[in-house]
Amino acid sequence: MTAVSPVVKPVSLMRLAPGSVVTIDDVSWEEFESILQELGQKRSLRVAYSNSTLEIMVPLPEHEKPKDLISDIVKILLKKLGKRYEPFGSTTFKRENSAGVEPDACFYIENYQRMIGKRRLEPDDPPPDLAIETDVTSKTTLDAYEAIAVPELWIYNGKNLSIYLLQDGRYIQFDRSPTFPNIPLTQIIPATVERAWQIGSVQAIEEFENEINSTYF
Repeated sequence: MTAVSPVVKPVSLMRLAPGSVVTIDDVSWEEFESILQELGQKRSLRVAYSNSTLEIMVPLPEHEKPKDLISDIVKILLKKLGKRYEPFGSTTFKRENSAGVEPDACFYIENYQRMIGKRRLEPDDPPPDLAIETDVTSKTTLDAYEAIAVPELWIYNGKNLSIYLLQDGRYIQFDRSPTFPNIPLTQIIPATVERAWQIGSVQAIEEFENEINSTYF
């Protein structure tokens, strides 16, 4: 019997269609770090790693609009509340030898002062206070967020917004965000995203601002 040698190719050579998710089991931390280095920073795909499982995801083009809209909404609300922040986009957050994840968007709010001027993350940096996901989120992704201990996670699935808060190391779903406790975000954000598809993002954001100014501020 002829021995069959495994085919070894760089991950960067994979050609994945938008919306694709590839799962690779039994990936060591060293292999994960090597794959991140190989892929580089300028790329469309995102990765999540937890419990020796690596997921490589290629977002759909239509998830960009909700991501940008929800990020804009967060910035508007933080400004209304007089809260300073530092946005960190889709930075790769890692917990050494355990997990890694790349949110669609994220914000430092309570810890914003520590992150001013940071060009890259250091091992002792805190996780972001708020992370946002606007595409299909798997158990691997959620496990990674829990391991990294992001206090607040929003997941928008194209129709609904779910708010998860970290409680004793696990995410529990809540109706309200402690960052914006008086704003019914699970109602307003899906409605604003839907309006953006109908009338455009700029007008949808203008309507959002008018509504919160007249009702909540």
